[in-house]
Amino acid sequence: MKLALISGSLRAGSTNTIVIRTVSELVGDWASPLTYLDLAELPHFNPDDDFEPLHPEVARLRELIAEADAILFCTPEYAGGLPGSFKNLLDWTVGGSETTDKPVGWINISSSPTRAEGAHRSLRTVLEYTGAKVVESACVHIPVPRTAIDAEAGTVTDPVVREALSATARALADHATEAAGR
Repeated sequence: MKLALISGSLRAGSTNTIVIRTVSELVGDWASPLTYLDLAELPHFNPDDDFEPLHPEVARLRELIAEADAILFCTPEYAGGLPGSFKNLLDWTVGGSETTDKPVGWINISSSPTRAEGAHRSLRTVLEYTGAKVVESACVHIPVPRTAIDAEAGTVTDPVVREALSATARALADHATEAAGR
């Protein structure tokens, strides 16, 4: 099982990125994590540039997604929607077919009263537009308080939160395995 893990945040010390790093660590015994944390390296999306030869970073992103059996996202919300840089990443997936029929899920870590619902509504819209298969059991809200993180190590240390993250990744992987008939 190859599981793409994508953070939707540029911020240094982002809890979303910490969650992706933690999931990468947690799935190592039963999946090959393909982690993408290089959002800042992508050029601004322009349909005029969505042709071969692609920008090297766009090609790398698309290859990673194509290689994966499933994709798990973790993204913050800005101004009621997706961060612009993360939307840019998603825009680069529209022109390719890498996400078509690919099982996807996301972890919502927000502690805000809205639970970042605007960002995840937008994410669902884009993913469904690209033909990805949203796996409801892998679209979860798991609040990650700062007290659950070892900032120095850059991982989630709280055992309850770690178990919830692992269970979400496993639900996505199990769905991808069943969908592939394995």
